[in-house]
Amino acid sequence: MSFDLILASASESRARMLRQAGVALETIPARIDEDSVKAALMAEAATPRDIADTLAEMKARKVAEKGMGQLVLGCDQVLSIKGDILSKPTSPEDARQQLSLLRGETHQLLSAAVVYDGLEPVWRHVGVARLTMRDFSDSYLEEYVDRNWDSIRWSVGAYKIEEEGIRLFRSVMGDTFTIQGLPLLELLSYLTLRGTLPA
Repeated sequence: MSFDLILASASESRARMLRQAGVALETIPARIDEDSVKAALMAEAATPRDIADTLAEMKARKVAEKGMGQLVLGCDQVLSIKGDILSKPTSPEDARQQLSLLRGETHQLLSAAVVYDGLEPVWRHVGVARLTMRDFSDSYLEEYVDRNWDSIRWSVGAYKIEEEGIRLFRSVMGDTFTIQGLPLLELLSYLTLRGTLPA
């Protein structure tokens, strides 16, 4: 079977979005130390946009170096609030702390995508969404984390808007795909323009 591209990620949600859009793909997770790279970039005062873009490119390059001769897509998502960067929660308590920080505030989700052709990056985009959480109660926060931990442990900010997490929000500005971790519309436009997908 032939593939349109290789997704350098183990993300089920990204793979699902691409497959539902009719993109034939293979997944090969890139093994990089994201936490160390992120810490080094933050120490250099890199912007959230640059952090997301750099991590996406590193993942694409890592898999492209295997020399499989196909387009490789690397992705990363960063949550930025008041100059801080949040990562995936490491425990239910960490999830509660993240949601307490986000409660009643506006944050940004930056979803970066980089495509490699051979050993060269040929396309990149960083989608940005702005989300404002409502001032939910402590009891709802506790119950939400208890009910949803198995799912939200894989998401920065400890929520998924496609699930119960949408109830945490007062307003959302940005497309659903970017919020879920992939600037899908822009990627599909690129793949169509280059002839990978039919016009």
